[in-house]
Amino acid sequence: MLQSLLIANRGEIACRIIRMARALGIRTIAVHSDADAHARHVRLADEAVHIGASSPPESYLRGDRIIAAALDRGAEAIHPGYGFLSENGDFAQGVIDAGLIWIGPEPASIRAMGRKDAAKRLMQDAGVPVTPGYLGEDQSPARLHAAAAAIGWPVLIKAVAGGGGKGMRRVDDAEQFAAALEACRREAASAFGDDRVLLEKYIRSPRHIEVQLFGDRHGNLVHLFERDCSIQRRHQKIIEEAPAPGMDEATRGWLCDTAVRAGRAVEYVGAGTVEFIADASDGLRANRIWFMEMNTRLQVEHPVTEAITGVDLVEWQIRVASGEPLPMAQDGLSIRGHAIEARLCAEDPADGFRPSVGPLDHFVVPPTARIDSGVEQGDASSRFYDPMLAKIIAHAASREQAIQALAATCGGIEVWPVRTNAGLLHRLLRHPRFARGPVDTGFVEAAGDMLALSSVQRVAMLAQAAIGLVRPDDTGRGAPRSDASGDVWTARTGFRLNAADDPFVFVDGGGGLERVSLPPGWQRRAVTALPVPGGIVVFDEGEALFARTDAGARAVGGSVGDGVIVAPMPGRITAVGVAMGARVTSGQMLVTLEAMKMEQALIAPFDGVVAALGVVVGAQVDEGAMLVRIDKEG
Repeated sequence: MLQSLLIANRGEIACRIIRMARALGIRTIAVHSDADAHARHVRLADEAVHIGASSPPESYLRGDRIIAAALDRGAEAIHPGYGFLSENGDFAQGVIDAGLIWIGPEPASIRAMGRKDAAKRLMQDAGVPVTPGYLGEDQSPARLHAAAAAIGWPVLIKAVAGGGGKGMRRVDDAEQFAAALEACRREAASAFGDDRVLLEKYIRSPRHIEVQLFGDRHGNLVHLFERDCSIQRRHQKIIEEAPAPGMDEATRGWLCDTAVRAGRAVEYVGAGTVEFIADASDGLRANRIWFMEMNTRLQVEHPVTEAITGVDLVEWQIRVASGEPLPMAQDGLSIRGHAIEARLCAEDPADGFRPSVGPLDHFVVPPTARIDSGVEQGDASSRFYDPMLAKIIAHAASREQAIQALAATCGGIEVWPVRTNAGLLHRLLRHPRFARGPVDTGFVEAAGDMLALSSVQRVAMLAQAAIGLVRPDDTGRGAPRSDASGDVWTARTGFRLNAADDPFVFVDGGGGLERVSLPPGWQRRAVTALPVPGGIVVFDEGEALFARTDAGARAVGGSVGDGVIVAPMPGRITAVGVAMGARVTSGQMLVTLEAMKMEQALIAPFDGVVAALGVVVGAQVDEGAMLVRIDKEG
């Protein structure tokens, strides 16, 4: 067994690895950037080493510094987690060449599966069915456009070195292709340093199903059944579950055997995932399931597999890297119950899922499920890294019970002032269509308005905000205040506890202040009320709503209503689509901002003329910085 281990990662996966290593008696060494100097994984580890500036290319992607840190601190091995350098064959080889143990597959296996086009050719040779598409070396726009037309619309453009939904676009017709290709290449170059792409036929009722593999250095290779990762937004997974709903035993047997065949084709060692896309228009059938890619690392969603099999995959990784054989054979593995995982992200669904950054002054996740988190109250959401704050995992005897348990936990999440998707997760889990299952990857988009906070729910929350303008009792629940002292209660704010006519509150729900009258006959419910400077935050079913106690407050910053487009958060300008004096139309792309590893297009709010342009490609901007001003003509 290893005695010391360096974790070449951050966030929740670094914390997860540290906990298991500690349970095995292994000394842990964390690495960190400037932004992560006081991060949770740094606090948990036995030692920590600074490796560079906040930007990943200057820290977590600096393999030379990470290897040097491991050698300097006497680490025996390096665990890459997922993301960053976890699927970099050159880094893996560098670790081995330095005399360290690499906790992952052989560099040759990583390289074989690292390029999606080459991986598909390899799978075809191994008899594994692959999605129809274009894998050619000719990357000219004309050749790619011709190939897309031959495949038939819609098609998917995918970065050959991609993953996590980055460098991927769906294109529905020829007119969209050139712009989508340019965006894919730009995003792929930024995320992976490789702008090459492949094309795939877009499956109209797709389900994303993957199989967990694990191999050792003694020739053993097993599968740990499948996961369904079809609940996605912009190709980013939101909810994952195991086993896949609607999977019969015959199809499961074929799928898992096919995944093992894929793993054996690259002599796979360690934890890996074979991802498939299924045409689910008529249920799951073996002849309508195709290989997409293989992830040569641990997956974000690995906890659901752990829950249904009783296996700790990180422990297996460490043991296999230490030279031990797999702890279990295939016939010893079985499915027990159902598990489901939700990703809690720092983003605002009410504002186009804009990433939300800042301090986590209030961060509460009920301890009613397994919580894998890289942050805790008092930490911060950083603009430099992925917005995921935590993973919440529920396991129960049935899918229905697991969904109910996870929904209850998500409904009790309280985060402020950072915005999160907790309310959306709660509504999604409560959606009848999801509960009936299964659903395809288009579910979130199709259900759009139904998953948004409805006007009825909003009015109910505003009413709760009003009753929340009281002192919380010892349980944190809103309770009537017994005295009337203090500025809040003497000020003429429009809301008084015993007001006789038209009581109202001023609420800032993210779109500016609004005056809201309480609906007649509204019912008071128990909610958590958190006093904060300037008002109170009410938490209800995952949502957080801020009610001001100052009726004279005003929104700060420019508004798209006056044509001023400001940066919604700090980031880097990756594209400028207009010039000074240019005429623009409503909805036209003006600039593209990259922040937290995602691109966000900022568009013209109305027809007009570019009267001011404050940025160029490559510029770093702060939140609230003026980017473009559009004046209406005439």
